[in-house]
Amino acid sequence: MQIKLRHLEVFNALIEAGSVSRAAERLNLTQPAVSIALGNLEADLGFRLFHRDRGFFAPTAEAMLLHAEVAQSLLALNRIDRRAEEIRSGAAGSVSIATNGVLAVNFLPGLIAGYHRDHPGTRVEMRVHSSRQISTWVSGRQIDIGLIDTPVPVAGVFSEPFRLECVCVMRSDDPLAGQEVIRPAMLEGRPVIAILGDHMVDRQLDRLLSEAGVDVIRNTSGYYFAIVRNMVAAGAGVALIDPINGKAELGDGVVWRPFVPRVETEIAMLTAKDHAPSPATAMIVERIRSGLNRYAEGGA
Repeated sequence: MQIKLRHLEVFNALIEAGSVSRAAERLNLTQPAVSIALGNLEADLGFRLFHRDRGFFAPTAEAMLLHAEVAQSLLALNRIDRRAEEIRSGAAGSVSIATNGVLAVNFLPGLIAGYHRDHPGTRVEMRVHSSRQISTWVSGRQIDIGLIDTPVPVAGVFSEPFRLECVCVMRSDDPLAGQEVIRPAMLEGRPVIAILGDHMVDRQLDRLLSEAGVDVIRNTSGYYFAIVRNMVAAGAGVALIDPINGKAELGDGVVWRPFVPRVETEIAMLTAKDHAPSPATAMIVERIRSGLNRYAEGGA
C-alpha cells in the first residue's frame, strides 16, 4: 500500500479544520477534491476516517488513533523541505524551539529577538505544545530544543533541569502588596488562582496551607503562568507563579512578593540524546541556560 502525501495532507487538514469546506479553503482545493482524496485514503486504509450523515461530520476513533502519526510525519517532511531550502539559499541555519507555555510569553520572545540581532541569518521557529508532544519531538529530532515542566515524560532525550523559586503576585492596590513577604496565613479566605489544580506548584501550596490550617477559595485556574498573571491583573485573586512571569515588568498593575516557605517549579531543557547540536542550536541553548540560571539563582 502506497499512501499519497496529498491524501495525508487532506486528512490532517480535515482533523484540524473540522469541516470539508474549511479544509478545502486551507489547502486551496475544491470541496469535491477534498472529498475524493478522503475517499481514496479510506479505500487505501481499509477503514472509515469520518462519520458523514446528513450534515454530521466527525472523525472516527480510528482517525484519532492515526492522526498523531500523520501529524508527526508531515512535520518531519516539512523539516526536510525547510532544510533543503536553507541549503539552496545558503542561510546560516535554523533552530526550532518548543515550549509548553511556561516560557512562551515573557522569556523566549525577548531571547529570540536578542539572538536575531547578533545572528540575523538564522531562522528560529517557536512552537507551543504539550510537554509529552514536545518530548516526543525532541526524542525524534523533529524539534531542536524543548522546554517543559518536569518530570520529562519520555526517554531518549538529554534533560537539563532548572529549579525556580515561585513568587506571590497580586494587584498593586491589594493589601498584601504592603507586606514584604507573604506567608500562608495571609491568604486565609482569599481567592487563590491555581495553575492546573494538580500542578507541582498547586500541590506544594496546598500542602503548606493544610499544614498551617489555612482555608482559601480555589475556584479558578489558568493553565499557563502568564495567563494566571493576567487573571490576577483582572482582579480574580492572588497566585503563586514562576519568577519569570511573576517578576516581569509589564505595566499591568501586578506586583510580586517573596513567598515563605519556599515553593518551587522546575523547568527542563531538552535536547536530543547522542546527537551533536548545530552551532546555532548550541548558541541558543547557552542563552537559554544563562537566562534560566539567573532566575534559578534568585535574579531577574
